[in-house]
Amino acid sequence: MRRASRRDAFTLIEVLIVVIIMAVLAATIIPQFSSSTNDAKLSSLKFNLHTIRSQIEMYKVHHSSTVPTLANFTDQMTKATNVSGQTGTSGTSYPYGPYFQGEVPANPFNSLNTLSTTSATNDTEAKAAADDTSSGWLYNPSTGDFFPNWKDYYTSTGTTSG
Repeated sequence: MRRASRRDAFTLIEVLIVVIIMAVLAATIIPQFSSSTNDAKLSSLKFNLHTIRSQIEMYKVHHSSTVPTLANFTDQMTKATNVSGQTGTSGTSYPYGPYFQGEVPANPFNSLNTLSTTSATNDTEAKAAADDTSSGWLYNPSTGDFFPNWKDYYTSTGTTSG
């Protein structure tokens, strides 16, 4: 008399089929997540760039068409200033600013909010000057032009407007 055997485990073939299905799913889903992450960073960079450029323009309006100096950029943009750009406590003597709450926004691709000086006045020149790691942003203190220090920005956007 033969008794029917009971199966308590998966066969090797069944396990391999499940692993292959999971690998195929992972291969199709993971690149979509990494693309979404990059898209979110690019969107954040464009927003930060627009905000910074707008606030530099506001600074120029308040300070007789002068732009923040490189050495004092953070102070001049995050603290109250007078018409000559000196920082102080908000009030009648220092009626302008602050233009940013807290710190200068960080470049989301390298997480840096520091500035490097550049003579660039357009995206082509900024791309040539960008090194991706020394600072978050490139700033031309003679013109007020402001660019991300990330080479791929200039090829990924295909635009000069930021």
